[in-house]
Amino acid sequence: MKLNLVPARTGAVWVKLGMQTFFKQPLALAGLFFMFMALMSVATMLPLIGLPVAMTLLPAVTLGLMAATREATQGKFPMPLILLIGFRAGPVKLRALLMLGGFYAIGFMCVMGVSYLVDGGGFARMYLGGKPPTTELMSSGEFQAAMWTFIGLHLPLSLTFWHAPALVFWQDLPPVKSMFFSLVASFRNFWAMAVFAALWMGVMVGTVMLLTTLFDPELAGTLLFPALLLIASMFFTSLYFTYRDTFEAPADSSETST
Repeated sequence: MKLNLVPARTGAVWVKLGMQTFFKQPLALAGLFFMFMALMSVATMLPLIGLPVAMTLLPAVTLGLMAATREATQGKFPMPLILLIGFRAGPVKLRALLMLGGFYAIGFMCVMGVSYLVDGGGFARMYLGGKPPTTELMSSGEFQAAMWTFIGLHLPLSLTFWHAPALVFWQDLPPVKSMFFSLVASFRNFWAMAVFAALWMGVMVGTVMLLTTLFDPELAGTLLFPALLLIASMFFTSLYFTYRDTFEAPADSSETST
């Protein structure tokens, strides 16, 4: 396995490829993303253990979306079962992906717990959907401190797991080693990742501003949720390209360029 160092402009290429690939197979990729959201939502509904279970499954299911993108780049129509590719990869890889998920769940709960200590749980309840946000809540200093604490701690956690599922599945790395290489690769390609994140944030903010400018508040509110879901689908489609261009494929892999 070889780490590729890419220029900052590659971040823009990843965004472009994510959008282009999504529109090659919009029904399949959007449908898989909605299935992904539904699976995560159902998992979180489990009493007491819902959130940890969902976080544990997240790496394996995210891998399914990346595999769907890979098939789309090869001109194939991704079928629904590809979302479960990590669960059908044999006991060794499945165990590794679930172990990866367990590490992520522990990290996420710790990060959320630190934010809870900052403001008494206001941000945590809002983030997890248990408390609707209010202007008073979001403008409070404690809430904002908790929000920035969460963002600051969750960023390195996300980068640690960014490439890890793909490295476990396609590069046969053990969980801890995949996390290490994911973090190293993310920092070595920091500017490409920064451009990637900034552009997706710009797309999201631009969509919100466009809808609220063109339509009345009620219609804009109606259109906003499905529009943001489609953008999220494109974002998850683009994740595969961040992995593909960062790590050289194994010699026996059938990876192809787009």
